[in-house]
Amino acid sequence: MMVTNGKKVWQACGCEAVYVACEYMMRYVSGFVAENGFIIIDKDATTLFTDMRYIEAAEKQFAGTEVKPVLYKQGEALERLAKYKSVGISFDQTSHAEYVAMEKAGVKLVNIDGCLTSLMTVKNEWEIMQIAKACEIAEDAFNLLLPEIKEGMTEVEVAALLEYNMRKLGAQGLSFETIVAFGAHASVPHHETGETKLQFGDEILIDFGCKVNGYCSDITRTFLFGDDGKHEAFKKAYQAVLTAHELVKEKVVGGMTGAQADAVAREYLTEQGYGHLFTHSLGHGIGLNVHEYPRVNKISAEILTDGMVFSDEPGVYVAGEYGIRIEDTVTLENGKIRSFMSKTDKKLIVL
Repeated sequence: MMVTNGKKVWQACGCEAVYVACEYMMRYVSGFVAENGFIIIDKDATTLFTDMRYIEAAEKQFAGTEVKPVLYKQGEALERLAKYKSVGISFDQTSHAEYVAMEKAGVKLVNIDGCLTSLMTVKNEWEIMQIAKACEIAEDAFNLLLPEIKEGMTEVEVAALLEYNMRKLGAQGLSFETIVAFGAHASVPHHETGETKLQFGDEILIDFGCKVNGYCSDITRTFLFGDDGKHEAFKKAYQAVLTAHELVKEKVVGGMTGAQADAVAREYLTEQGYGHLFTHSLGHGIGLNVHEYPRVNKISAEILTDGMVFSDEPGVYVAGEYGIRIEDTVTLENGKIRSFMSKTDKKLIVL
């Protein structure tokens, strides 16, 4: 059964009412997706205001739950909000025009971004299950992809096959645009997948993920398409990145800050002579957005706790030569790291 979070949000934010209108927050509060509408939560109900395109589906989905679907008319949000003494909104997700209109209507607005971030950073059991399923689909899709990769294929073609596999296995969308990088393109961490053709001896870096009920997975694998005997430096660096990746799983525990977790991988790579080539953070939170809290970087003071989901993705990048990233989606459970990724081999694969 889909979990709704309206009552929890209202209780935590401490306002007479909470107003939500951005798509991912509407999904978080209610579990429902609509490109138009809004939600108002107060002491009496979580009310979803939507249009004729969605009302039938909403009524079926929310039968017997705390969420009440209602048809709305243009301008109704301001009329309804004006009756409350205080309304919590996300300042980050509210345009200046919307803010001004609410103020003119006499609505006392309270910024609840901190409250929403705190709630969304720690996932409940149902959310963890959706992320786990998204990770399983991503890994299964990757394993199906490997024997399909052939010399002469383009980066775009490989990405298309992988995305098809994820959809075929039940993914409801992509976490982000799939990154496929051949050869030296992998030295650009967020390379734009293009028409470059695969050649024998190329390295391949693929960064991808999919969604289940809105929740994301994020995974990166780096491997070789044949071995032309010119990859000694690459192989040495790959082993260092893999060791750093596994050290994070071994040494990061609840109560650490994001900066302390980042340091586990960064200090090891520095000892091996690669620290200056690790050009991004160790990780980022993953949930309804593929990049959210907690931040796991050199300056993060956020405390890692059970229920948080984030990436473990150390990398090494040598401009114009090669790039290596090994990424799992992980969570903290009983104070220790548990990876959602167990079906793909992280030892260096040579196709």
